Amino acid sequence: MASATDSLAANTSWGALAKATDLRRRIFFALGLLIVYRIGTYIPVPGIDGIALREFMDEAASGIGGMLNMFTGGAISRMGIFALGIMPYISAAIIVQLIGAMYEPWKQLKKEGEMGRRKLNQYTRYLTVLLATGQSYGLAVSLEAGDLATDPGWFFRAAVVITLVGGTMFLMWLGEQITERGIGNGISLIIFVGIIAEIPAALAQFLSQGRSGDLSPAVVIGVIIMVVLVIAFVVFMERAIRKITIQYPRRQVGMKVFDGGASHLPIKVNPANVIPAIFASSLLLLPTTIGTFSGGAQSDFMATMLAYFGPGQPAYLAFFTAMIVFFTFFYTQNVSFKTEDVADNLKNQNGFIPGIRPGKRTEEYLDYVVVRLVTVGATYLAAVCLLPEILRGQLAIPFYFGGTSVLIVVSVTMDTMNRVQSALVAHQYEGLLEKSQLRGKGRKRPGGSKPKAPTRR
Repeated sequence: MASATDSLAANTSWGALAKATDLRRRIFFALGLLIVYRIGTYIPVPGIDGIALREFMDEAASGIGGMLNMFTGGAISRMGIFALGIMPYISAAIIVQLIGAMYEPWKQLKKEGEMGRRKLNQYTRYLTVLLATGQSYGLAVSLEAGDLATDPGWFFRAAVVITLVGGTMFLMWLGEQITERGIGNGISLIIFVGIIAEIPAALAQFLSQGRSGDLSPAVVIGVIIMVVLVIAFVVFMERAIRKITIQYPRRQVGMKVFDGGASHLPIKVNPANVIPAIFASSLLLLPTTIGTFSGGAQSDFMATMLAYFGPGQPAYLAFFTAMIVFFTFFYTQNVSFKTEDVADNLKNQNGFIPGIRPGKRTEEYLDYVVVRLVTVGATYLAAVCLLPEILRGQLAIPFYFGGTSVLIVVSVTMDTMNRVQSALVAHQYEGLLEKSQLRGKGRKRPGGSKPKAPTRR
């Protein structure tokens, strides 16, 4: 039998959005900030040779340049003020979370609640500034080496560093504001909007290749079928859950006795969602962002890195797979589903899994279940991200039809829609409570008489 919440969610219509003023305000706030982000991708960094940059990006679009362009929403192809995108912040968050899992003082900060979280966020911001400064300076030097700067020199490097670091910090602030005052995860929505905005141009380029004969009709149809199947598979896996039965015993509160009941603890097959793919991609972009623009002036080390870690190369695929698997397990165990915390919460609520003793035994059982589920989830993420990448490298189709982009678009869309629906259900539930209270206050007894006191026996 469906619960009252499930029944309410099933009966919720999107027409209720017109009455949910707070939700509409949040949606419009998020849309406004995302529009600001898109405008910023068209504001160029000073001192860039636009014609030379456009010619260079046309040549690099089929390789790692297309990957950079996707994660920056096209800002890298125009060398806009958001050319670094949000990747320095994501890289800093990865480093802080890794250190927080191993460094004891930072472990204690995690246990301090809101104050500890704010302190770790402050460390993440500081590290973001350092990473963005290093990447922007390396990018400025590479632009000079690739003859893409109109007036090379220290003034140009300083302008690039200040502009790009400021753009990254502004994007970080936008993402935090969207998360707190808007709807959905701000960082994921920024990447999502960047991908969506460039899809029409990538689709037009892909179809033009089919019309010109560069791609056969069979390849065009095959790619479209592949994208549809990947979308369906992602939707199926993101909605897949394992339900663990939780039993609550009969309990007495004061003079009242409450019957025990049973509920379910849902565990997603992929608790980490799209985060591992984003983390792994950001690490792959670190060494290649600078090397892409250095042209023929690459060092031997950078040339070797680009040769082995270019899209479709065996080292690239192996590293990508390893990072996806690692971050799936790491993010699940440290952020999205902490089995120790879940076991403690069940014990405090007098809940237990049938046949499993509360406390340590429950934690071990949850670890056993979660490891098996996350193994399936990590395999699914790696397959979705890598199989289209291999086909894309063989057929030279645009990067936007790769597995990572499809995974991000579908996952972020589903997550945002679920949050909107949850907000609508909460608004409808509050409305029902208000109506019931009004009925209770306005109810009168027949004849206007006051209720009689209970007869003493």
